Amino acid sequence: MATLTIEELAQTLRPAQAIAGLDLGTKTIGLAMSDLSRRFATPRPVLKRVKFTQDAQVLLAFAEKEKVAAFIIGLPVNMDGSAGPRVQATRAFVRTMGEKTTLPFIFWDERLSTVAAERALLEMDVSRAKRAERIDSAAASFILQGALDRLSALTRAAD
Repeated sequence: MATLTIEELAQTLRPAQAIAGLDLGTKTIGLAMSDLSRRFATPRPVLKRVKFTQDAQVLLAFAEKEKVAAFIIGLPVNMDGSAGPRVQATRAFVRTMGEKTTLPFIFWDERLSTVAAERALLEMDVSRAKRAERIDSAAASFILQGALDRLSALTRAAD
């Protein structure tokens, strides 16, 4: 497994390959999937974290079932751009996943993704209890959509 930049991913993806978005939390992993044309990110059910080995198995089973070509994982940098403990935990998660899969991971700045997800769920009049259930996958969807938009721009620039 390798960590790639979004530019490197754009060069390696083949047509009709879906990618997944991840919002890694301490208790849950928010999931989102792209369509095969990589235009839209759709939230998927949240994974409850247990232990790394079990989390990895569930994530890799999901990837196999959905034919995931790559993972876009939110990198929770601080608002000033500095890296805190959550960035270190995310990088450690990706390093350890690298021992279990050849699928590439792409780090994506996730600043304000949870805020945007919360706003979108509020605008849809989702109850507080349902928002708590869906927030991580909605954030994963925002993370993935940002990466999909960048991939689309890179593809247009290359044409």
